Amino acid sequence: MLESESPVTPVTFPPAFLWGAATSAYQIEGAVREDGRTPSIWDTFSHTPGKTAGGDTGDIAVDHYHRYRDDVALMADLGLNAYRFSISWSRVQPTGRGPAVQRGLDFYRSLVDELLAKGIKPAVTLYHWDLPQELEDAGGWPARDTAYRFAEYAQIVGEALGDRVEQWITLNEPWCSAFLGYGSGVHAPGRTDGAAALRAAHHLNLAHGLGTVALRSVMPSRNSVAVSLNSSVVRPLSEDPADLAAVRRIDDLANGVFHGPMLRGAYPETLLSATAKVTDWSFVQDGDLRTAHQPLDALGINYYTPALVSGPERAPRGPRSDGHGVSDHSPWPGSEDVAFHQTPGERTEMGWTIDPTGLHELIMRFSREAPGVPLYITENGAAYDDKPDGDGRVHDPERIAYLHSHLAAVRRAITDGADVRGYYLWSLMDNFEWAYGYGKRFGAVYVDYATLARTPKSSALWYGRAAKSGVLPEVETL
Repeated sequence: MLESESPVTPVTFPPAFLWGAATSAYQIEGAVREDGRTPSIWDTFSHTPGKTAGGDTGDIAVDHYHRYRDDVALMADLGLNAYRFSISWSRVQPTGRGPAVQRGLDFYRSLVDELLAKGIKPAVTLYHWDLPQELEDAGGWPARDTAYRFAEYAQIVGEALGDRVEQWITLNEPWCSAFLGYGSGVHAPGRTDGAAALRAAHHLNLAHGLGTVALRSVMPSRNSVAVSLNSSVVRPLSEDPADLAAVRRIDDLANGVFHGPMLRGAYPETLLSATAKVTDWSFVQDGDLRTAHQPLDALGINYYTPALVSGPERAPRGPRSDGHGVSDHSPWPGSEDVAFHQTPGERTEMGWTIDPTGLHELIMRFSREAPGVPLYITENGAAYDDKPDGDGRVHDPERIAYLHSHLAAVRRAITDGADVRGYYLWSLMDNFEWAYGYGKRFGAVYVDYATLARTPKSSALWYGRAAKSGVLPEVETL
């Protein structure tokens, strides 16, 4: 070693750290008409012309419903010790109300059994955006009754799996459900009404609280109940007062609308005043915020990229650069005039800037806002234009570099005092990427959509080495 060189200190994680991957039901399962399952809002949305790239749907997806044993074996071969998946509500409770379909529950029972047999810890997400279509027809998340239907569904699944699954997540990214589904309309059900988006956000808060109570009423006390939030790191374009005010408004709509009720039992007053022209918030009933403010056993953090905003007079030309799809309608009710800017730096295929400092910042924020609550990174990953080489191998060095930098940020947060106990890579394998169809590949495992054959990419092998050793391999390896 030359005198000018110094040894690189290995990035080492605690022995009990969970190394997992994440998926969601509609993105991977397929079998949309089998064993009693009925349409969800994503079935309806994806079958509506013009809503998804190439008219792609999740009808087959990657056929995980029939291939789950092979997929679990693949996870085990890679060395993963945790797997986060979601339940298809309409597979378990086809109308969104009433008794469960046991064939639907049996699939998840078998999946959990397979995971446990391979030494992989299951983590169940109850809701990952696929509301039963019948509940949407009855009003969807802007209707208060949907929150009560969710609690009933949570109790059904908790009774079926709570004896074997210890980690539970009520909702995944309720911001997307509310503001992309009912505000900008780029996600199912595709409605474009700012007031409805705010009502949906409140009823998702209420559903989280009611669902938490329902789960705890039927499960062993050892089980952990959490929620996964895609909270935003919102930064100002400059220190100009107008830019700082824009940060406050977007932070309230991206974060405070859920952090407030779930973590403190109140909405930020600045949020209520900024949206007063959109709604009077009369849908908030006595006791709702106490219900939403249930003690949490853990918190899930989903992170991909930061946001850069300014006051309206500094708006760039062209479509809004908030990273959430193109629409004539804004997902920011009451703050439609805030300007979003592309953050500098390298970008993924989604056009999202790669910035691991944002993940560290977000972890430390939750450590302050929810002291004593264990944290998990429940989604983090990147889409790249992955292709097999002549030998059928898929080499994705960009994803390896992405994972290394973000996992190093997680380790730095642990060193800084954050109680982070696990990381779930998004995603286990290429899949249906919502409105982007099959055009964006987030998977560590490559899927040939013509044959559905699975091939671990070099990033999967790299991540597997990290999972087995608890130490991040160098980026140059593999």
